[in-house]
Amino acid sequence: MAADAAVAANAAIERSIWCDQHQISYPSLILDLDDHNYDAWRELFMTHCLTFDVLGHLDGTLLPADDADAPWFKRDGLVKLWIYGTLAQPLFRSSFAAGGTARDVWTRIENQFRNNKEARAIQLDNELRTMEIGDMTIQQYCQKLKSLSDRLANVEAPVTDRNLVIYLLNGLNEKYDSIMNVIRHKEPFPTFESAKSILEMEESRLKKAHRPAATHTDHSSSSTALTVSAPLVTTANPTTPEVHQLSRQQEEQLSWKR
Repeated sequence: MAADAAVAANAAIERSIWCDQHQISYPSLILDLDDHNYDAWRELFMTHCLTFDVLGHLDGTLLPADDADAPWFKRDGLVKLWIYGTLAQPLFRSSFAAGGTARDVWTRIENQFRNNKEARAIQLDNELRTMEIGDMTIQQYCQKLKSLSDRLANVEAPVTDRNLVIYLLNGLNEKYDSIMNVIRHKEPFPTFESAKSILEMEESRLKKAHRPAATHTDHSSSSTALTVSAPLVTTANPTTPEVHQLSRQQEEQLSWKR
C-alpha cells in the first residue's frame, strides 16, 4: 500500500511539472551579490517551486525512494537548472559544483549570503547615513534611500521609519532649510512617505518661484540701463549746439549790463 501511495504521489507530481523546456519559465529575478537581493530572490524562487510541487527538493522533505528513483532525480535536476539559471555569473562560478542535489546547491548559496551579512550590513548602513541629495530630485533621492533601507532589511538589519526620515533630512542641502525645520517639529513626527510628499511639494514650489524671479531681474536691469544711459547722451559732449547757444546769450547779457 505504501509503495502504491508513493507511486501515485510521484505520478501526480510528474503531471504537475511541464518537462518540455520550452514550456517552463525560470523565476524572473537574477540573484546578484552586488544587488543585495537574496531575500527577495529566495522568496520568489520558493514560490515558484511551490507552484510546481517541488518545494521539498529545497527544504529536504522530498527524498528519493532509492537510488533508482528516476522520476525524483529528474525533478531534482530540473530544480537545479532553475537555481543555476537565476544566478549572476560571478555567483554561478562560486556556487557551481559537479554532482549533488538541488538541496546542496540551495544550501551553498544560502551560506554565502548569510556568512557575509554582518559586513554587508555595516557597508549599507554607512551608505545610508552618508547619502546626500546632490543634484538628484526628491523622487530620485528618496528612491535611493528606500532601496538602501530594503537591502538592510534583507540582511536582518532593518531601519525604523523614523530613522529613515532623519537620514532623509540630514542629506538635504540648504535650499530646503525652512521646510526641514517644519518637518522636524511636526507633531506627530511624519512617516517617510509623508515627509517625501512634503518635500516634493516644496521642490515644486521652489521651481515655480525661481522662474518669475529670473524674468523680473532681467527686465529691471534693462530698465535701469536705459535710465542711467539717457543723461549720458545729452551731457557727454559739452560742445553741443545747445551749449554754444546758451553761452552767446550769456555774453550778450553781460555786455548789456556793462
